[in-house]
Amino acid sequence: MSVSKWLFGGLGFVLGGPIGALLGVALGALLDRMSTPVLLSDDDEDADSSDSGYQTGGGGASSHTRATGGDVRISLLVLTACVIKADGRVLKSEVAFVKPYLIKWFGEENALQALQLLKRLLQQDIDTSAVSAQIAAHLNYSTRLEILHMLLGLAEADGEFSASEEKLIAQIATELGVTQADYVSLAALYHRKTDANWAYTALGISPSATDEEVKRAYRRMAMKYHPDKVTDAAEEVRQQAAAKFRAVKEAYDHIKLLRGMK
Repeated sequence: MSVSKWLFGGLGFVLGGPIGALLGVALGALLDRMSTPVLLSDDDEDADSSDSGYQTGGGGASSHTRATGGDVRISLLVLTACVIKADGRVLKSEVAFVKPYLIKWFGEENALQALQLLKRLLQQDIDTSAVSAQIAAHLNYSTRLEILHMLLGLAEADGEFSASEEKLIAQIATELGVTQADYVSLAALYHRKTDANWAYTALGISPSATDEEVKRAYRRMAMKYHPDKVTDAAEEVRQQAAAKFRAVKEAYDHIKLLRGMK
């Protein structure tokens, strides 16, 4: 499959605005590296029409702004580049660590191309605020929560959840329009080793909460993160929502065990 067919075939809003500009530069460098003389193959001509919404510079989103699974994956790729660059350096080990996530997000067939695109994004200056604003304008709240969940998991999975990474993800959360309470609840799941009260924080309550308040908090969180909230999203987002749903249950079960609750 050609790079252009893979990238542009199922995209909507990300082909405009700051994300579109980043993709234009990154894809151009990638195609040059592959010694491909043109962006489009013969069967890709429709992707270059004025109807596609692709812009090489800034500006508003495409008139075709329906969010697609491809939009979510590319949004994740750009924000992943931001997180990797958060500490001011890009290590080969960090890029290599992302590979399994790219396979999960893009599939085996496209993971190598996604990795090459990520490397090109890492060479650019990315305006995180502008990118986050574009994403916030087109993805629903539940999907934005799941993107944050993925970024937190990516930052924590190498065992080095750095302060700079966490600070940047917290900033992204604000720019995505996610409430402070929801972000704190999400982040608590990644502080199990360092915060004895992580389960309470994950449910949005304090350790002094009554058993009944614990039960109400669990029901509230279970409804908020139920996978049915993102049934129209990409498969990886639905999987992440299911993981979050299970994590909320784990927090509840942990509190029940601590308290001897039935």
